[in-house]
Amino acid sequence: MSKLSHFTKKKDFLVCVDSDGCAMNTMTIKHTQCFGPYMIAEWGLEQWRDEILARWNAINLHTMTRGINRFQALTMALGEIREKYCEIEDLENLEQWTQTSAELTNCALERAVAQSDSICLKKALSWSIAVDRSVAHLTRDEKRPFDGVRRALARAHRYADVAVISNANLSTVLEEWDLYGLLEHTDIVLARDSGSKIHCIDSLIKMGYTKHHVLLCGDAPDDLHAAQENDILFYPILAKHENESWEEFSVAGFAHLLKGEYAGAYQQNKIDAFLKNLGG
Repeated sequence: MSKLSHFTKKKDFLVCVDSDGCAMNTMTIKHTQCFGPYMIAEWGLEQWRDEILARWNAINLHTMTRGINRFQALTMALGEIREKYCEIEDLENLEQWTQTSAELTNCALERAVAQSDSICLKKALSWSIAVDRSVAHLTRDEKRPFDGVRRALARAHRYADVAVISNANLSTVLEEWDLYGLLEHTDIVLARDSGSKIHCIDSLIKMGYTKHHVLLCGDAPDDLHAAQENDILFYPILAKHENESWEEFSVAGFAHLLKGEYAGAYQQNKIDAFLKNLGG
């Protein structure tokens, strides 16, 4: 279920779905309880805790940088902290790594740490590992799908292959989707170990889909970019309006896709609302 080599095209349509913040109501709690607080602890920033956490949440949840890679977000936040609050030792090495690494994952960072004496790279890896442990301990009730997701996926799966495309850890995605029976409405789960969203979607298209039969449901600008780079359709799940977004997808969005009426005015209106919602 998580290997491209094991996937076979069964239907003419393909619906790709992001996980955190899109299908699963987990993005906010992960940032407010895990990512942000553990950054405060790792770098000893308690003196400015409230202000820094508010800015972390803005970067990752409420603006056009929503959904960016964790290490890119960390680099951005630490850069602002250095300018406004205190020195961040050796930050230039983390900045260079995020700009030059072929992949921004724990494994890639572990390799960089093994070749470097960089204190900032070591702290970034310690932070990321601590975040993953913290996320793993969130309760079942803290890892719920948005209302309407299961119904929408069940309907879509009758007419389309369904793929999960996520930047999160594969084990985390599988656990969260299995908790609420969502995996039975999917055909493949691709997480960050499979490569970028652009790469994963491109690989799936090459299984034989016509591009105007492929749609990505996502909640972040990175999802829109992945859809545009692959010249496929995009349906946005609006932050703070996720339940309504999934309801419309079930009632109208997916029907437009099946009828060949999604591209054009309908999609552009959805994208315009998406960008406005994030201040873009």
